[in-house]
Amino acid sequence: MTKRNVTKLTTVASNPKPAGSDTDRLVDELRRRIVTNEMPPGSRIRENELAEEFSVSRSRVRDAFGILEERGLIERIPNKGAVVMRLEADSFLELFDVREVLEGLMVRLATQNTEPEYWDDLINLFGDDLGKAVEDNDFNAYMAAIAQFRQGCIEAAGSDTLRGLLDDIYDRVLSMTRRLMLVPGRASEGFRQHQEILRAIQAGNADRAEELKRDNIRSARQWFLKYNDFLL
Repeated sequence: MTKRNVTKLTTVASNPKPAGSDTDRLVDELRRRIVTNEMPPGSRIRENELAEEFSVSRSRVRDAFGILEERGLIERIPNKGAVVMRLEADSFLELFDVREVLEGLMVRLATQNTEPEYWDDLINLFGDDLGKAVEDNDFNAYMAAIAQFRQGCIEAAGSDTLRGLLDDIYDRVLSMTRRLMLVPGRASEGFRQHQEILRAIQAGNADRAEELKRDNIRSARQWFLKYNDFLL
């Protein structure tokens, strides 16, 4: 198969999007608060307070609520208003199943579309320094590395449809993923799994890379099943 001309991986910017409309900025900030658990599941989101905080009209806030509701991050309840979505265990398990298929496809396409040197930076990133950070419980460093891995893979996969599907899922599960990282042993196991995945990708073994990524998601699913009483 002919390799696509994929640009070498670049570092994830802390704020990669240019300034957009008031609605866009509001959506981005509320999304950030939700996925980082600043606004945990079940939190009420008050329209009038946001309008005042962001100096926007209440119609702009309602527009933002509509976008966040479509993404599965909030729900609007009659006579109560908007609240951060709570996902039950069954919903998370369904998302793990979907992620297994989509992320497996993501790394397969990424492997098929790239030359080995594309992955040099990620191989280095998932090296001894990050391993030490995981040992020291620096989960922010680990989550940032996972975000970099995902960006590199999705760019290399070259599928806008796949990107859109995964973006929607990640928004819904990121808060839980961060909590799962706090379970002793999970981050260390995930780190080792991603090292293996990257080695398979760089070696050009698409079958093995997909198999390892699917194993990684199944492993996370098992950890969630074991500890979901503490996580939900």
